[in-house]
This record gives sequence, structure tokens and C-alpha cells, in this order.
Amino acid sequence: MSGTTVIVGAGQAGSDLASALRQAGYGGRIVLIGDETSVPYRRPPLSKAFLSGEMGEEGLYIKTREAYAKHDIELRTGVSVSSIDRAAHALTLADGETVGYDKLALTTGGRARRLTLPGADKPNVHYVRTIDDIRRLRDQFRPEQRLVIIGGGYIGLEVAAVGIKTGLKVTLVEALPRLLARVTGPELSQYYDSVHRRKGVDIRLGVGVQALEGDAQAEAVILQDGTRLPADVIIVGIGLIPNTELAERCGLAVDNGIIVDLYSQTSDPDILAAGDCTNHENGFFGRRMRLESVPNASEQARVAAATICGKQLAHAGVPWFWSDQYHLKLQMVGLSNGHDRVVVRGSMEADSFAAFYLQDGIVIAVDAVNRPQEFMLGKKMVAGRLRSDPALLADESVALKSLVA
Repeated sequence: MSGTTVIVGAGQAGSDLASALRQAGYGGRIVLIGDETSVPYRRPPLSKAFLSGEMGEEGLYIKTREAYAKHDIELRTGVSVSSIDRAAHALTLADGETVGYDKLALTTGGRARRLTLPGADKPNVHYVRTIDDIRRLRDQFRPEQRLVIIGGGYIGLEVAAVGIKTGLKVTLVEALPRLLARVTGPELSQYYDSVHRRKGVDIRLGVGVQALEGDAQAEAVILQDGTRLPADVIIVGIGLIPNTELAERCGLAVDNGIIVDLYSQTSDPDILAAGDCTNHENGFFGRRMRLESVPNASEQARVAAATICGKQLAHAGVPWFWSDQYHLKLQMVGLSNGHDRVVVRGSMEADSFAAFYLQDGIVIAVDAVNRPQEFMLGKKMVAGRLRSDPALLADESVALKSLVA
């Protein structure tokens, strides 16, 4: 409960870890280092309220700079770490300064996957990952502009919704045969496809991008089938790459993320890791996985704090996620991979329903649209690995709560 803990990466996981240490009674020195100049902030609103202008920068902050000082957390922003010397228990910063540690936590997050085509560095080609990304994008995000979005995942769809509400002419391109193909079932994919088309989004499925055309700016996106899409603004949302370079350079075990156990420990007993950068052992699923979500980052941060404080708290949470598009609040719990049946409760036509994914009669995941109560009960069903009668799940005259008790 003493000594020095250095946290590298001032995002959700890093901020939550610093706070969790103080809440657990840790009395040692805490240094939180981030390479962005802003104080730690929440990323989900970037593609929604912050992009639309409904939220200012301060609304993104997890805490104010003063709050960190109040809890004796040394917040150092705009600072990057060059290397880790595990033998010396020390970090070297980009300016040459050395910072020693007793415990080190890597919460380095991830970065947007870049489009690897000539012209992808043009000033009107954008990504959605940082405050600076959105600042640059906002200047070009104006009514009547032709917006082409590359990628039909949550980021792409959220940006499409803001684009439509702002008055842009939106085209979305997805190389796979359906939207959200990597994260949900065909039923929800079809639902969101229908919603966005009704709102005016031109959706092109099953075709990749072949080239970007233009000189000073990218003036058009050329698809693999030869289609030319004129563009004033291009947004790329094709996934996340975990930031593992620091861990790799100092010899930690890395495989699609920094490998950690149930207690957020890396292959070095004095180094922990949490958040999007990790490939973690999940006690609920009994296997290793990498998740990109705020709830997962926060839980791993609590687990890491407990480990640093000498307690045993295993990471065994059920993953959950959310997405806001138009008037739709999507809340998801569990992982639907491997389901053999889908039961829909409510009405997709009325934009109020919950999709229950079953495997051998057991509820393994729930996607709820504008149904917060079903989502909360769904969390209990998934966590409890409850077996449910599909007919009762679909019957709204049967109280869902009665199936959970």
C-alpha cells in the first residue's frame, strides 16, 4: 500500500485505476502519464455528442485536473514514454527524464486502424479516436457536404447518424455482406441497415475500397466494383490496433494485446495492464479475449488496483456495450458468437425490442433497443447462464422478471 505506482496511458482505464487505488486506501505515490495534452476523457461521446457540438470538451472529462490533484494523483499530460527498464524498475520519457516505479500499469489503449491506400493522408480523410481528430473533422462537417464513411461498425454508424442530423449527404461503405457483422447477429444488422436507409444513408455492402482519387484533397472514393463516390469528407472506421509497442520492447508477452491473467498481471509480476490494450483471461468465459469497451476497461482497472493493493480480485465480469444512433439507445450484454437461436421480444417496427441469443436453450447475449429494463434483466440472465423457454421470452404478456427469479 506504499511505494510508487506509475500508470502509462491516461484514458478510461488509467484514470479509473488511479482513482481505484486511492479508494482502496493506497497511500503511495501515483503518477498518471498520458501522451495527449487533455486530461483523461471519455471516448464514446466523440462520435456522437462531441462531434455534433451538443457537448463541449469539458463535458468529456472523466475528472477535472483539480480532482486528480485533490487525491494526490500526479497527472502528467502531453508526455510520452520511450522505454521501460524492467531490471531498474524505471521508465524513460521522451525528453530523457527517468521515472522509477515499484509497480507499473500499462493502460495504453489503442489507435485507429489506418487506411493503407495512396491519398489516405489527405487533409479531408479523418479518423474518430481522439479530441484532436474531432476538432479537425468539425471544420469540414457542414450541411450539404458529401460524406463517405468507410466501415460499417458502431463508429461508422454513429457518425452516419450525426452526419444525417447535421445535414450532410452520407454514403457508407462496408466490405462485409452486412453491417455490424463482427459484433452482432443478422437480425440486428438488418434492423440497423433499414433504419439508416430510411434516414437517407446510402449504404454499399459487400464491396471494398480500391483507391482514393484526388490531388490536394481526396475528391472521390473508388470502390472495388468500379463505382466512384464523390466526397468532400471521408471518415475511416475500420477497427482498432492495441498499443503494445512499449510492452513488446521491454519483453512482455504480447499476442493481439498485452497478455494478462485474471488479476491484470502481465508476464512481469511488477507490471500490470488494463483496457483496450490487453488480451486478458476472462473468468466468466474461461478463455482469453481482447475487448474494446469502457465497462471492460473500468473493471480491469479495479482488478489491477486490487492486485497492487495485495488483494485477489479476479476479472470475471460479463462484457457489455452500448451505442447511440438517432433516437435509438442500443445496450448489449454478452457475446452472441455461437448462438443457435434468436428470440425477439417487442417490435422492431416500433424501435422498441430486445433480441435474446440462445445457445442450447441458454441465454448467452441480449441486444436491447430502447428497452433498458430488458437490458438490466438480460444482464442477470446472461450472468446466471439461465435457460429460458423461447416462447415465454417472446411473449410480452409474461413478465420478463418472472423468468429471471
